[in-house]
Amino acid sequence: YELLRMNHGESISDFQKQFTHLINHLVDLGRKFEEEELNLKVLQCLDSSWKIKFTTLEESKHLTSLTLATLFGKLREHEQKLHIF
Repeated sequence: YELLRMNHGESISDFQKQFTHLINHLVDLGRKFEEEELNLKVLQCLDSSWKIKFTTLEESKHLTSLTLATLFGKLREHEQKLHIF
């Protein structure tokens, strides 16, 4: 969990699958997560090419009200706007 990072060139959808699989496994082992903690972790794991979006989302102060699914949705929207994938 602590060493997880998005690979350069990896799509948000692929990273979401990897992240969700890891979190589900940790939850099965008894680990508990707050939504804000997961949101921050996702943002911290993003490839450096996402720095501007990371800063925008982090500064919005809405991380506590966003669900993880909504955060990934916003990241996918941004990815599509940039035509990255």
